[in-house]
Amino acid sequence: MNAADLPFPPRATRVEGSSAEEINARIERETLANISNVFAGGREAIGLRLEELDCEWDIERTLEANAASLSLIALGLGYSVDRRWFAVPVVISAFLLQHALQGWCPPLPLFRRSGIRTEREIHLEHTALRILRGDFGTLPNDSHEAFRLAKEAR
Repeated sequence: MNAADLPFPPRATRVEGSSAEEINARIERETLANISNVFAGGREAIGLRLEELDCEWDIERTLEANAASLSLIALGLGYSVDRRWFAVPVVISAFLLQHALQGWCPPLPLFRRSGIRTEREIHLEHTALRILRGDFGTLPNDSHEAFRLAKEAR
């Protein structure tokens, strides 16, 4: 059975599968540009970028923080202003469930357009930079080759 036959998309690629192709292509171009720019800066720049990547928020963390913040605000408004605000956390919970099952929810396109990447996309850049730094014993000639190797490693 392949991924297309499953009732729900695979976790690793569900957000990318729910994102517009032009957004996925732009994020991939930006990732490759990041790799090329950092590689040009040398070994020290690679180490600094790897530290940055370790702190980068992925789309899941961003969606979770967004949903929790909006729910807490709505609960506060429901308690202090009007109880109809209590409906907002219910709607947010439904959207989170939809995201968990399908990989899509209403704020996803906005976050993806703003460049928020998936864990897999961040890991791809991380792996390519480690390849360029020589962490795996092979030193490719350029960032494009490292990016290709990182994609194959997944």
